[in-house]
Amino acid sequence: MVAARAAFLAAGHYAPITDALVAAARAVTTPGCVVDVGAGTGHHLAAVLDGMPGREGIALDVSTSAARIAARAHPRAGAVVGDAWRRFPVRDNAAAVVLDVFAPRHGAEIARVLHPHGSLVVVVPTGRHLRELVGPLRLLTVDPEKEQRLDRTLGPHLRCENTVEREFWLRLDRPAVTALVGMGPSVRHADLDALGACIATLPDPLAVTASVAVSTWRHGTAGGRRPQWGQPGGRVAAASAARSSSAGKGSASRISSPGRDDLTST
Repeated sequence: MVAARAAFLAAGHYAPITDALVAAARAVTTPGCVVDVGAGTGHHLAAVLDGMPGREGIALDVSTSAARIAARAHPRAGAVVGDAWRRFPVRDNAAAVVLDVFAPRHGAEIARVLHPHGSLVVVVPTGRHLRELVGPLRLLTVDPEKEQRLDRTLGPHLRCENTVEREFWLRLDRPAVTALVGMGPSVRHADLDALGACIATLPDPLAVTASVAVSTWRHGTAGGRRPQWGQPGGRVAAASAARSSSAGKGSASRISSPGRDDLTST
């Protein structure tokens, strides 16, 4: 999954998502670092740090292999191996921005590390995401109650300030489809030979819908009503190792974080 994610993101297929993250992060002026929860290879974090000169970043991921890559993603980024459902190895109020892209959302921990005037930026798929692939490849579908689950997870701790949909076309050849599927949870449950055979029957290239909701959350009156997905004006369309150590469940280990001891904690 790590190699698939690195290849797919490096090709720029999800550039509109990255651009939305950068725009949301640059609006934050409060001091602090950028924490990317479930950062994977650190692709999005690196772009955000490019857009925020002087900020330092922390990539948090449960995969040691992903963290090794993330540790090299940007000169101002470090990586930590840790479980996103457990306590983050980050100090209270240290993060000006927390990123969460297709990743678990531990509301209490995110609120703890987020600066009082910082922002959490969350990206989740809508029901239209990858719809041209879901049926033919028998991929897992998006939970129809995902929006409500997001509110239940984050609402008690943070207030949703804004939600915007980003929808754009992906033009994918079969290797790109294979990489995209390899990034997601469906591959964990799939017969890889059967999946490969199904991909071989797809048009090459294939136009695929990418559809996500990008929401910004802040401290304030928790449980504030979130703008509903799909509201008019909500959709924007566009064409389109380092030192390593392992960590057991519930623990964290630093892959590379020189000069960042003021941000991380154990």
